[in-house]
Amino acid sequence: MTFPRTEAKILTVGELTSYLRGLLDGDPFLADVWVRGEISNFRHHTPSGHMYFTLKDAATQIRAVMFRGDNLGLAFRPAGGLKVIARGRVSVYERDGQYQLYVRELQPDGLGSLYLAFEQLKQKLAAEGLFDASRKRALPLVPRGIGVVTSLTGAALRDIITVTRRRFPNMAIIISPAQVQGTGAPADIIRALDLLDARDDVDVILLARGGGSLEELWAFNDESLARAIRACRHPVISGVGHETDITIADLVADCRAATPSNAAEVAVPEKAELAHRLGTLRGRLERGTRIVISERVRRLEAARRAAVLLYPERALDPRRQRVDDLSEKLAAAGRNRVTPLALRRDALTGRLHALSPLAVLGRGYALCRRRADGRLVRSVTGVSSGEALEVQVEDGLIDCEVSAVRARGPGPGR
Repeated sequence: MTFPRTEAKILTVGELTSYLRGLLDGDPFLADVWVRGEISNFRHHTPSGHMYFTLKDAATQIRAVMFRGDNLGLAFRPAGGLKVIARGRVSVYERDGQYQLYVRELQPDGLGSLYLAFEQLKQKLAAEGLFDASRKRALPLVPRGIGVVTSLTGAALRDIITVTRRRFPNMAIIISPAQVQGTGAPADIIRALDLLDARDDVDVILLARGGGSLEELWAFNDESLARAIRACRHPVISGVGHETDITIADLVADCRAATPSNAAEVAVPEKAELAHRLGTLRGRLERGTRIVISERVRRLEAARRAAVLLYPERALDPRRQRVDDLSEKLAAAGRNRVTPLALRRDALTGRLHALSPLAVLGRGYALCRRRADGRLVRSVTGVSSGEALEVQVEDGLIDCEVSAVRARGPGPGR
């Protein structure tokens, strides 16, 4: 079965898509619309910086794109599940043939974008530990000088100077002026902060600004400023806004003051009060010293009256007697030890004497040696006629010469 072709123009897919795009782009209502929805499938394309996401409600959804030039000014970070209000134009993305919302503005629905950005940064820095109490530096008791970062024209500076001069008239105040409001304020505050932190005559830095709206105080919610405060080698006191105003600088600083005037009160002690405390401590020290000296004098007098100092020789008497007792005990112990040894020595000496050849000589015997080599003559076969001999008797030596050698034959007594 065939169908008759109408005279209508047959379009390509591209031609139809272009036609639809022209209709949407030419509609003045769709050129500037506000759309409320929930973000899903959020993707921030890193190389280009463009943001791609879907806006949805309970019934339907629409694709959306926010180019880098439009999203650079966002005060918060879009994320999936966040309810927002988007402003932009509706058109067709010809490659996919889908209509989408090209977003120019984006803000949280029911929550201010600045407040949302504050909460997001607060959570991020808290997770990194920048607010931890363990990282807070102690404030000096009496600083050599205080540094002040604030505007030269604001009331905060006047308040700080007035309070400081009242509490400690000769306290050094070093001012590093900075812009405290506006786009370039965070960088200017960081610059002023770094200048003071490099000085050795500053022991504490005051970061101050008078009260204002969230927008006016926004410079003190900057992430780079928060990290600069934490990187300072000197402790930082934040006195920004009024007591009810809380900024990221307040949270990361080593001490948060309710107002600029309170920051000066925290940083600078009252000189009169210090003088009073020093006087009190001096009095306590003098009284304590007198008590200690009096006790030492009393003990010295008691020692001077002690018998050991008046009659020192008496202390040696028992020790002398003790030396004598020990000497007698040592001598007795020596005798008890030496006597058995002496008896044994005498016994051994007697035995050695009995075995000595000299004792034999005493009984009438003699020792005969060859004079040539001193060897004992033990047999008649060891000498010959005419040989020189030496005969040892008990009281000396007899030199003689052999005239004859006779061997003894067998007989009685052999």
